[in-house]
Amino acid sequence: RMNPKAVLVGENPRLIDEWQKAPDIWNQVKDDLDFNYEFGKYILTGSSTPADKTEVHHSGAGRIAPLNMRPMTLWESKESKGTVSLKDLFEGGENFPWDINQDFTLEDVAFLLCRGGWPIAVLAPRDIALEITKNYYNGLFVFEDSENERFRNKKPEVLRMILRSYARNISSEAAVSTIISDIRQSNERTMDTKTYDDYMEALKDLYIIEDMEAWNPNIRSKTSIRSTPTRHFVDTSIACRSLGVSPGDLMNDLESFGLFFEDFAVRDLRVYADRLGGVVKHYRDNAGLECDAVVHLEDGRWGGIEIKLGGDDLINDGAESLKKLRDKIVEKSDEKAPSFLLVLTAVGGAYKREDGVFVAPINLLRP
Repeated sequence: RMNPKAVLVGENPRLIDEWQKAPDIWNQVKDDLDFNYEFGKYILTGSSTPADKTEVHHSGAGRIAPLNMRPMTLWESKESKGTVSLKDLFEGGENFPWDINQDFTLEDVAFLLCRGGWPIAVLAPRDIALEITKNYYNGLFVFEDSENERFRNKKPEVLRMILRSYARNISSEAAVSTIISDIRQSNERTMDTKTYDDYMEALKDLYIIEDMEAWNPNIRSKTSIRSTPTRHFVDTSIACRSLGVSPGDLMNDLESFGLFFEDFAVRDLRVYADRLGGVVKHYRDNAGLECDAVVHLEDGRWGGIEIKLGGDDLINDGAESLKKLRDKIVEKSDEKAPSFLLVLTAVGGAYKREDGVFVAPINLLRP
């Protein structure tokens, strides 16, 4: 902190870890690049507690490129076989496999949901991995020694209350008023909108929650596209821990399991889409038509994905919904026809249906 410029001295590329503890390092890096620009010269890495933005005097635009390091996907943790490629689906799915995939069960999915994609938990033996995730969650809101005054003023119990409500409304379009009302009723605590917004900004800065925006294909009809974001977590294990949900609890409540699995699938889809230069959004209109995930690439190509636990009935429902979406978009918007339609399941096999809809379990998916 006394001489942050000295941290820049040495061989390049130079990695500076936990830079947010001395935020002026950011300013020194920017100033150095103004006169001695070299791509990849510095790598600034930091923990989940962000820097005090009041001490950062430049956005870094044009000099510093931000990169979110998300939790590990099943492909990265080697728990996905990777035989179904999202890139291949966008190119016609010619290499799409037929795989009965019998060695992956709902119990496996429930465990992975609760464990999360935290590297230290992924590397741990299965019998203690859940305990590691629990300890990680318990330490999320310890801000007594935080260099950032904004976080020192946050009450951990309030942050946990908001997370519990978010988890109860996971993968839904719950309104802010619904979440605030949930907090008031559950904890007999008053909370106004301003306080809620302040705490929500902190949870987003901590990379704990990440809502999914609505996809608007500019449909030429009287149908109104709903713009409420879908409530999601950066990693589903945080939602599980906030409610004290175990793998056994998920197995005993398949309806809730389905909503938690949707959040889990969105976690991996976001990483895979980002690898292709795309984004993941959701679609829902006032006519009742919806799609859990729309992967939209920069070149205009898109694919629709319905997320289901599995089973013939749910897969059929998902496929029918996807085909209705395709027909509506092609007929009433300027969007191209989808590159693919996919029912993404928790378990089961991978195959292509006679109607052209692909079906694949999450443990076969990769970018």
